[in-house]
Amino acid sequence: MDRLANLDLTIRLLMQEQHVEHPLPSRLPEKQRLMRALLNTRPPLPASSTLLEAQDRELQQQTVDRGVVEISEEGVCLWQGDITRLRVDAIVNAANSQLLGCWHPLHACIDNCIHSAAGLQLRCECHDLMQQQGHPEPTGQAKITQAYNLPARHVIHTVGPIIEDGHPTPQQRNLLASCYQACLDLAESHSLRSIAFCCISTGVFGYPNREAAEVAIQTVRAYPRRSVRTVVFNVFKNIDYAIYQQLLCPTAAPAAAAIRC
Repeated sequence: MDRLANLDLTIRLLMQEQHVEHPLPSRLPEKQRLMRALLNTRPPLPASSTLLEAQDRELQQQTVDRGVVEISEEGVCLWQGDITRLRVDAIVNAANSQLLGCWHPLHACIDNCIHSAAGLQLRCECHDLMQQQGHPEPTGQAKITQAYNLPARHVIHTVGPIIEDGHPTPQQRNLLASCYQACLDLAESHSLRSIAFCCISTGVFGYPNREAAEVAIQTVRAYPRRSVRTVVFNVFKNIDYAIYQQLLCPTAAPAAAAIRC
């Protein structure tokens, strides 16, 4: 089965599940967008082997298309780009308290990007974890799952504090530090060697970028790492790259590759 036919199969199966009717686009990018939108709105229900196989074929090809990035440095590194490209033992997802990913079709948040690239299995595993827990995920804690179609081995999900007025309180600062500590605790308990952090609680959660970076760096540097050899601060926006570069390694020149600091 060629790629376009496989995408059509995936879309048809997703639409049948959700009782949705939509004309099938003719071009690859539009087919991919429709598939992603349907994945974003799919409830965490068991899926047929046919759907999983078709979805996985496409998502694995998308991973190849994006290009996998290997981080060979040890220590603390800074890297700018799409976190779903990183081949590390775990990437960190800035999740919401339901831990089920972003339900807004094609939303650009990191939660949506990670779930879209991992596939529907990630939402289902998160749902199982939340059912076992029996209550929303508290701020400052973390959960670990498989990563499915991502090049990473695991996803660590953490819920950061929401700053409504742009001025974090000492308690909110401690909660943000707890997010980083909880993620590192999980990485250590699973004997992981590398972890990539996103900018937890910034963006729509409202934590000021520089203050969030200061908490992240201070917490990681103070943490007594044993199995974890590589910590990547992954940034996407230029403003975050500039902040982390200044705080971590002010003498380093801007570069597309990872900077060891």
